[in-house]
Amino acid sequence: MKELFLIAVGSAFVNNVVLSQFLGICPFLGVSKNVKTAAGMGGAVIFVITISSFFTGLIYKFVLVPLHFEYLQTIVFILVIAALVQFVEMFLKKSMPPLYEALGVYLPLITTNCAVLGVALTNVQKSYGILEGVVNGAATATGFLVAIVLMAGIREKIEYNDISESFQGTPIVLVTAGLMAIAFFGFSGLI
Repeated sequence: MKELFLIAVGSAFVNNVVLSQFLGICPFLGVSKNVKTAAGMGGAVIFVITISSFFTGLIYKFVLVPLHFEYLQTIVFILVIAALVQFVEMFLKKSMPPLYEALGVYLPLITTNCAVLGVALTNVQKSYGILEGVVNGAATATGFLVAIVLMAGIREKIEYNDISESFQGTPIVLVTAGLMAIAFFGFSGLI
């Protein structure tokens, strides 16, 4: 249990997928204009990464390794992730149309979000079992949610500030992301 807790804290805060590993920057910067939309995107990413961690762990352990097809892991993981994202997209389109519209093009981009594939590959590289891989995936996705919601909240506040013309728009967002990365660096002493 202690090991699972350390994996969770390490994945969510110490090795935050966006602010430490710099994976998933596209949706992080693109969807973080509004807290509500950012939370929706974070929820979708939590679902996709957690479920993909489970399925990729099963496929790797019970199909690829016994057949000695480990070299196909990247292709197989991409196919599993793409199928899961299609499922999430259909679900949101039917059950939550406003969120589906708000996420727009960034929802299908979860398929190409390198954070999702990065978690699946990290689980294999660190030799995590299925349970450890799912905990790592859920914690990594939770770290993504925390980072994107914090960024959205900051961006909503920045909107009303007097910022020099040269820093308006993308430059201030990148400076903010850099400062957030420095702040999350403070968690490195936890583990």
